[in-house]
Amino acid sequence: MNLGRLSAAAGFAALALVLTSCSSTATPSPDAAADSEARVVVANFRAPVSNWALESDDAYVLSIAGCLETLSKYDQTEKKVEPMLATSWKQTSDTVWDFELRKNVKFQDGTAFDAKAVAASLNHVLEATAPARAVNPKTIKKVEAVDADTVRVTTPSADPLLPYRMASVNAGVLSPAAYTDKGIDPMNHCTGPFAPVSEKAGQSLTLDRNENYWDGEVKLAGGEIRYITEGATRATQVQTGEADISMSIPATSLATLEADDKISVLKADSPRTSTLYLNNSRAPFENLDLRKAATMALDLPAMAASVYEGAAQPATGPFAPSEPWANPDLAVPQVNIEEAKKLVEASGYQQDKPLEIIAITERAEFAGVGSIIQEQFKQIGLQANVVTKSYGAAEPDVLAGKYDMILSQRNRMIDIADPIGFLQSDYSCEGGYNLSHYCNKDYDLLVGQALVEKDESKRHDLYRKAGDILADDAANVWLVNEQAIDAVGAKVQGYVQDPLTRYVLTKDLAKTS
Repeated sequence: MNLGRLSAAAGFAALALVLTSCSSTATPSPDAAADSEARVVVANFRAPVSNWALESDDAYVLSIAGCLETLSKYDQTEKKVEPMLATSWKQTSDTVWDFELRKNVKFQDGTAFDAKAVAASLNHVLEATAPARAVNPKTIKKVEAVDADTVRVTTPSADPLLPYRMASVNAGVLSPAAYTDKGIDPMNHCTGPFAPVSEKAGQSLTLDRNENYWDGEVKLAGGEIRYITEGATRATQVQTGEADISMSIPATSLATLEADDKISVLKADSPRTSTLYLNNSRAPFENLDLRKAATMALDLPAMAASVYEGAAQPATGPFAPSEPWANPDLAVPQVNIEEAKKLVEASGYQQDKPLEIIAITERAEFAGVGSIIQEQFKQIGLQANVVTKSYGAAEPDVLAGKYDMILSQRNRMIDIADPIGFLQSDYSCEGGYNLSHYCNKDYDLLVGQALVEKDESKRHDLYRKAGDILADDAANVWLVNEQAIDAVGAKVQGYVQDPLTRYVLTKDLAKTS
């Protein structure tokens, strides 16, 4: 069975409804000539914080920068997993997959791209102290070089979605020289269209064109990725011309940018839900009644219309209604202040100090959302204060369970282009990204069944049932389903918005003089 172009037609036809872009490509006037010596500046919402460890979210920065590449690639236009550094793959048994590598690829440092280097990169991630959510020993047992051009991946059990995992940026491949005693050094050690050449720590990454790129001519001379975690600042930079592309624009900046004729605002429906995460592992939200009361207190349609200025839809649960695995019978939770008060009283909750709502600064609108939640919680007897922090500053305590509530958002398809990654890492008892510290054995059983289910329709049904358990347990308060919003300057050509936020600097991106 050759799976060089793996297509789950029925599922991805439905998924296309979720990821369809309203205006996905920015192109200036057709008579504008691209400048081969031009460079672009990208204002990115994520900063590297783990010394470029590929098992961390730093891998997304390297992928956005056009440096890091993977064996397979999820094509958001075709809605398929397609070849990238591998030309094809086949499943030789339930637990064994062989990937055939491209023969015309070299690392940017001139060394050979071969199966030994690929296996070394993947094993480096598997052996990490905190492995990646998509690529870890629970999903991959062994990676080995069969010969110079063939990589064999063995899984602990049947995994019909392994090619999706190989499209995760955490499965990216770097030159052997990138792995040093001091950590990962990505400078000139990738395979992509752009080579990192310098970094200002905590500020930016500079890249030059890869003159020997395996997939053809690279139009730009280079670029710069700026680490700008505050959404309002990203919006300002594209307006002033300091940035050519600003990613993940907050809804609060949308009207101003749309009124500027020098900027294209690109929108795409995305599998991203703004969420009030509740710490299920300690008081008061280890109590189901308190979690249900929190949900009943919030007016989600009013929040979507006001803070999000209509650029988001109120959530019905952990999935967007348009997703093929969502339960169509779930409705937007209705406000019921009196019932919420009764639940608070019945829980025996007694407040000795205000609870804390962390609003991450990467999303400018969360400060306003936090204030609304604070006021609506007062009506049911919950006192809460809003504090703003960058996600990087908040994450250690959140992962350790040392928090009450945090306003954040998560793209369900960002680890792998299928909800199994999200369901497993974010909500299973041993999930590596279980911010809610939620644990339900019945839920884990369903996710375990979905992991090995080959039939797509049956797998989607299991996802639906798992989502229903999360909604019944009020694991979190899912607030609104967001759009991906990017802003692009008028001189940029060929920018294709990726709702999964993996690719920005591509070989076809260009800029006019």
